[in-house]
Amino acid sequence: MTQSLRVMIADDERPARAFLASLLRHCPDVELVGEVADGLAAVRVIEAERPDLALLDLQMPEVDGLGVVRLLKRSALPLIAFVTAYDEYAVRAFEVNAIDYLLKPVDPQRLRRTLARAHERLEGTSWRAEDATRLKAAASAYAAPGGTVPYLRRVPVRQREDIFLIPVEQLASIVAHGELLRLTTVANQRYTITYRLKDLEARLDPAQFVRLSRGTLANLAQIQRVSPMPGGTYVVTLVTGQELGVSRLRARALREHLLRL
Repeated sequence: MTQSLRVMIADDERPARAFLASLLRHCPDVELVGEVADGLAAVRVIEAERPDLALLDLQMPEVDGLGVVRLLKRSALPLIAFVTAYDEYAVRAFEVNAIDYLLKPVDPQRLRRTLARAHERLEGTSWRAEDATRLKAAASAYAAPGGTVPYLRRVPVRQREDIFLIPVEQLASIVAHGELLRLTTVANQRYTITYRLKDLEARLDPAQFVRLSRGTLANLAQIQRVSPMPGGTYVVTLVTGQELGVSRLRARALREHLLRL
């Protein structure tokens, strides 16, 4: 007898979430272990309930489906199937190693195929720790889907068991170190996230943040002093006391943002 598949749902649209939950409750081999309306709640439920499969909406505010994968502990990562209202995002689900994608409104027969695929993965030997590692790495490296995406108001940061939401206006600088980003707040608190700088920059208001060099972003409101350097470059001093170099390539953009009356 096939063991029940433990499934959770994350979708910020209540009707879509309720419809999907109703379909799952009519599946005799499924145990619904959680329904949540946002990405942070999804992380909490997944790590507490350890479902076999998570059905994650790709387009949730602040922490979307990919963000959930980024924030989850590797040991708690279940099988993932993304749910989306846009067919053009389907390929993105497979590019980040999800087992499937579902288009809204979810077709009952299509859902059954997704559940069957999850059963096959769990009963076989194809879902291993290295798969979870690849899924997290792909989600971290993958840009958010195109289209009109609202600018971030808060950046989720994981520290051990806690997830902090850092308001973007409290960020003084963002500096890339290899595959990591180091965030420094106006209170000189420091956080580290796994994310690509260009992808985070795309989610930040360009009227609020300026690129200083290939690996550095600064909050324009936190720049206190700009010091010219030889060769047409600058050093920027933030209100935190942090000093950041400005590349010659980015110097012109900085002059246009700050140094013109």
